[in-house]
Amino acid sequence: MKLIKSIVRPNKVDDVKGALERLQISGMTVTEVRGHGKQKGHTAIYRGQEYNVSLLPKMEIEVVVPDTIVGEAVKAITEAARTGEIGDGRIFVIPVLESYKIRTGEREVF
Repeated sequence: MKLIKSIVRPNKVDDVKGALERLQISGMTVTEVRGHGKQKGHTAIYRGQEYNVSLLPKMEIEVVVPDTIVGEAVKAITEAARTGEIGDGRIFVIPVLESYKIRTGEREVF
């Protein structure tokens, strides 16, 4: 099993969700995050004052998938989230060794 963490533009969340649902991946966690990579932010003007916005709003989508469909899931996320501009985001694939159900305490080892 793998945990796929993807950081995407806020307006791409529904596209990514739809792409994952087409792969029968339904369980996911979506979190509002802020950060920057090469994009480095931008300058904005508020009430006549210029200021630097260095941490940009992004969305983090986390899904746990079997090893057999990691490639398909990464491809689906990439295609759904891509605009071709700087700031499209990043995908991280992390091994999942075990999980626990909080309600029952049941442990599952992968």
